[in-house]
Amino acid sequence: MGCVGRKRNHKGNHPWAKKGKTKRRTKDLDQIHEDMKPGNAEQMLNQDVNYDKPGAAQHYCLHCTRYFISNVALKNHFRSKLHKKRLKELSIEPYTQAEAERAAGMGSYVAPKLLEVKTQPDKEDTIMKDG
Repeated sequence: MGCVGRKRNHKGNHPWAKKGKTKRRTKDLDQIHEDMKPGNAEQMLNQDVNYDKPGAAQHYCLHCTRYFISNVALKNHFRSKLHKKRLKELSIEPYTQAEAERAAGMGSYVAPKLLEVKTQPDKEDTIMKDG
């Protein structure tokens, strides 16, 4: 009987794990706040047809930065726990460099403000109101 060999020390270190992680990375909350500004929001919600994206990029959730295949799937998403959780996360104003400096002792700390974030209007509902 021989001694026990030490093998496979780096078993889980594979380069494709990092590639998958970066591929599925979502936008940060401050980037989403930037998209929620009126000019950017209008542009994101009314995108040109792009067949490379799910639903030809016509069913987009602004707060979760996700595309859906149909309006029914988008409406179901609006009622989901993940969407409601994201709305709650977005209700706090985005983190800024000024806030970081205040927290580090370079000024008086001011607590972040709460913002009112509502779910985006549904395209079909707005078409029905206009017609």
